[in-house]
Amino acid sequence: MKIENHVLNILQLYEYAMAIGKSLDYKESCDLFLKLVLKRKNLNAAWILEPHDSYLRSTYAIPFGVEINTKLSDDLSTLLRDIEISKIIEANAMVSTISPFKIHGGCVAVFNLKEQGYLFLYSKKDNLSHKDLSQLEPVIDKFSINLKACKAFRQQQMLLHSLEVQNQELSDYAHMVSHDLKSPLRSIDTLTTWLKEDYAEKIGVAGKQQINTIRNSVEKMDTLINGILDYSTIGKNKIEAYPVELNLLLRDILKIIEIPDHITVDVKDLPVVKGDKFRLQQLFQNLISNAITYNDKPAGKIEIGVANKDQYWEFYVKDNGKGIDKVYYEKIFEAFKKLENNVNSTGIGLSIAKKIVDVYGGKIWLESQINIGTTFYFTLKK
Repeated sequence: MKIENHVLNILQLYEYAMAIGKSLDYKESCDLFLKLVLKRKNLNAAWILEPHDSYLRSTYAIPFGVEINTKLSDDLSTLLRDIEISKIIEANAMVSTISPFKIHGGCVAVFNLKEQGYLFLYSKKDNLSHKDLSQLEPVIDKFSINLKACKAFRQQQMLLHSLEVQNQELSDYAHMVSHDLKSPLRSIDTLTTWLKEDYAEKIGVAGKQQINTIRNSVEKMDTLINGILDYSTIGKNKIEAYPVELNLLLRDILKIIEIPDHITVDVKDLPVVKGDKFRLQQLFQNLISNAITYNDKPAGKIEIGVANKDQYWEFYVKDNGKGIDKVYYEKIFEAFKKLENNVNSTGIGLSIAKKIVDVYGGKIWLESQINIGTTFYFTLKK
């Protein structure tokens, strides 16, 4: 008979353990475990209370009863403070004040769930024993850990939802502001064109130069606005992956980019990769434009190539320009961060490049020597 009871106890422990951790939803986890405990121990009710400042609040109850939000009296504080792990107490008037439903007679087993509060198991028939406590203590300890995980998961979900809402609001705001900014820019561009054409003789050479300065500033502002919009939308939409012939893509990019006569661009044989043509064009175009902008040599050189690694392609864009001090290696990938006040730079190109590489699961870095040149590396998975 003792062996049979021992086997039954082991089976019950196994059943309890299997009920823990099946869900990361707080209520569902309580339902799975505590309903099983009530059924196996022939108990009548269970509830969990958590201390908040100087109050006790209910977080779960079987059967569902009224919400508890009661101030911790000295007697209650003393009662709970004395429960290090678990304790059986009489279902008296004081216990009734912290029960979500009416209880009459019987006894209550109270378990200290640590940060998760206190668990109360109620038996009308007064059939809870210290043997029951010793059997339940280890599984209820695991149950408490699972409740902590449930709370952490719920907080994470709430945080992610909040971040999604904030990101969407920022994206909407960026589009709204960009639209509002582009409208006056178009007006300025149209007006300066009209002034330059219709009043060419009156404004003279100096006037034309001033108008050209205005138009260049308008063009730069338009480029910056487009960059902000590009940056805010990268990664928000599902990535379309299809074969992209990089040799053809680079040929088209070099036709678009204005390359000064003193700079030569050498493109090595590049592979076909899977990705989105528009994003890959942005990536290479920004790196090449950066190499052109910061090249101060009479004979500038830019080299674009690739190394074939096991699981990925390692691309590089190498130049013989000014070089970058090592202390700025991370800073230059931040939006609107420029190492010098260059009118041809918006300060967002490299941050866009990094964000695109991140979206594709790669990494981007650089090696540089002052007055010798810089090489940007980035990887794309095969």
